Amino acid sequence: MAKKAELYEKLKKLNKKTELTLRNTIAEIEAEIAQLGDGKTVEKPVVETEQKPAEIETKAETESETEEKETFAKAGKRSEKSVKEAEAEAGRQARKELPTEEKKGPAPKIRSKLERRGRKYQEMAKKIDKTAVYALADALKLVTETSPTKFDATVEIHARLGVDPKQADQNVRATVVLPHGNGKTVRVAAFVPADQAKSADIAGEQEILALLDKEQLDFDILVTTPANMSKLGKYARVLGPKGLMPNPKTGTVSNEPEKAVQEAKAGKVEYRVDKQAIIHLGIGKVSFGPEKLTENAQVFLSSLAANKPSSLKGVYIQSISLSSTMGPSVKIDNGALNML
Repeated sequence: MAKKAELYEKLKKLNKKTELTLRNTIAEIEAEIAQLGDGKTVEKPVVETEQKPAEIETKAETESETEEKETFAKAGKRSEKSVKEAEAEAGRQARKELPTEEKKGPAPKIRSKLERRGRKYQEMAKKIDKTAVYALADALKLVTETSPTKFDATVEIHARLGVDPKQADQNVRATVVLPHGNGKTVRVAAFVPADQAKSADIAGEQEILALLDKEQLDFDILVTTPANMSKLGKYARVLGPKGLMPNPKTGTVSNEPEKAVQEAKAGKVEYRVDKQAIIHLGIGKVSFGPEKLTENAQVFLSSLAANKPSSLKGVYIQSISLSSTMGPSVKIDNGALNML
């Protein structure tokens, strides 16, 4: 090392701008000195030295560390993390540009919704013009004729409203007594003394409490008085999810429990707008015939029109359609309904 340092100092005196450093070999420094001394061009001898694998690896690591220190910054666009992310993004873009292989085989055939229906449904659907709207009576006649089921299907009415169900003052909910009933047998329970609701299927305070304690809900409607509502509070988690909790809006909380029971048995039904701003209600059975179904539908639509929210701006009833259980739907012409 001492000899190399002396030779390097001598070289610096001859040429201060020399590109050689102390990392160069003694032979390379001597060749540079000789070239500067006589003014002749002397090729630098290439000295091959045998390096052990460990030395080669150490040298490579040192060069790599030096290169990283010189290339990457601590932060910013030239940081090591930023460079790796840029390389990964470039790789993704390159893969996108690669040609994709064409899918083999024929394209899958997508059938229409009608084609995916049953044979009977398709036959009945041919009788209805989907592009047309019908008068209420004509629509109900079509619905009864196109019922594909063997059993006595329920005729349902579906009304799409222009309300926002999230607003409390636009949450349409009411009850209506259908003149011909809805065709269902209703079991009514009365949470009052038995002598106050003689026409109820189940009556009596202790009898109802015993059923609620066992969570046996063997009834479809529960009627009570305002004074007894406090006793049903602890059973709200049982009655609420089933829609059996008495409510003044539905007429199941009344000071005249006998009258409320008779109305429930006579065909009093509740309707309420759902989250999609649609009301679904069964208005009878196919066996009722078009005339009775028309009367039930008119009573419901009159009640629906009367319960229009005062804060609503715009169209209240946007569309109405009728259908039987598992049957095709028929659209009603809103303009043909005088009560709307």
